[in-house]
Amino acid sequence: MSKRLIVNADDYGHTRGVSQGIRQAHLRGIVTSTTAMMNYPGAVDDLREATLECPRLGLGLHLVLTSGSPVLPAEKVPDLVDQEGKFYKYAPFVERINQINLLQVNLEWHAQVEAFKKTIGRLPDHLDSHHHSSYFTPTLFELMLELADELKVPIRLPFGMQGTALAEISSPVIGSRIAKNTIGYAQAFIDNFYDEGVTLENLVSILKQITEDQEHDTFELMTHPAVVDDELLRTSIYNERRADELMLLCHGLTFSALKACGIDLINFSDLSQ
Repeated sequence: MSKRLIVNADDYGHTRGVSQGIRQAHLRGIVTSTTAMMNYPGAVDDLREATLECPRLGLGLHLVLTSGSPVLPAEKVPDLVDQEGKFYKYAPFVERINQINLLQVNLEWHAQVEAFKKTIGRLPDHLDSHHHSSYFTPTLFELMLELADELKVPIRLPFGMQGTALAEISSPVIGSRIAKNTIGYAQAFIDNFYDEGVTLENLVSILKQITEDQEHDTFELMTHPAVVDDELLRTSIYNERRADELMLLCHGLTFSALKACGIDLINFSDLSQ
């Protein structure tokens, strides 16, 4: 069986430049899927633009707890926000992880789903999360699985996510739990095309590793392409390397390697086929 690869671009809607870069990486490169951050002001317009410009781009939801402001009014999720009514950033969120209010998380995540659905008239085709926050604890992961089950959509698999509470859980255990709750999933998750790993050599190596993999048939590669704008420079510590990602995802040698490896590009909606 040929190998099938989802190339997902995280953070759609975070800034105009991020959204623009993701659309370019789809139209000119190998990106097949993205996940939207519905708690950012520009996400609504950007998501609608994606449906017009990129009808074949898979559209998922990037569940958020660690960036920007909640979709719900801050007073409805007081345990999730700081004194300014914004989500706690990564470090303070982790520090407060044992105090997380799951009821408020559930309300906010459902609000993010509804914002997505209201914008383009359909549900996301899969779920993942900003900073992998939905994988930080088994209870958050369980809550994400319940949401995926409710929506009948797949999630990003947590295999290989170092620094999360699930990193030490074996793949068969997680796979069995996911199989009971979601419709289809990519069997392997690749997260090392990031920061220092953003090189053409590494990207080509990833593609070769996929074709040589004897255990899995479907894969997801996480990416973060962007046209770097001032807002991104102000709000994200991972910024300028995103431009390098965009360039490499559209590089002619990337297409050549993909063809040589015989890998088929798909999105999450293709997993059930």
